[in-house]
Amino acid sequence: MIKYDLILTIVNRGFADEVMSAAKKAGAFGGTVINARGTGTHELQEFFGALIQPEKELVLILTQKEKRNEIMTAICKYAGLNKEGMGISFSLPVDAVAGISAFKDDDITKADSMSE
Repeated sequence: MIKYDLILTIVNRGFADEVMSAAKKAGAFGGTVINARGTGTHELQEFFGALIQPEKELVLILTQKEKRNEIMTAICKYAGLNKEGMGISFSLPVDAVAGISAFKDDDITKADSMSE
């Protein structure tokens, strides 16, 4: 059974902090920001005869499946994705996770809380 989802959000450069702030308020632990560039035809702009491709930021957030909708809703609402041209957010199922201490199995989390 799939327990995790990866939320991918693409925004204009400078807006990744707003995405992460909204996601954390909705329960995300953190994320990864990757610099990118847009290649869509409507994104290409000319400036004094030179073709410019707008810089983007790709925000990756690994989360438990049950938190996905709340996090994505917060990103859309508080990072302005409900306005045209501000970005896009989508999710993909993740079938395996390794090396992350924030995502413990239910049994491990229960055992940790009982030992305190």
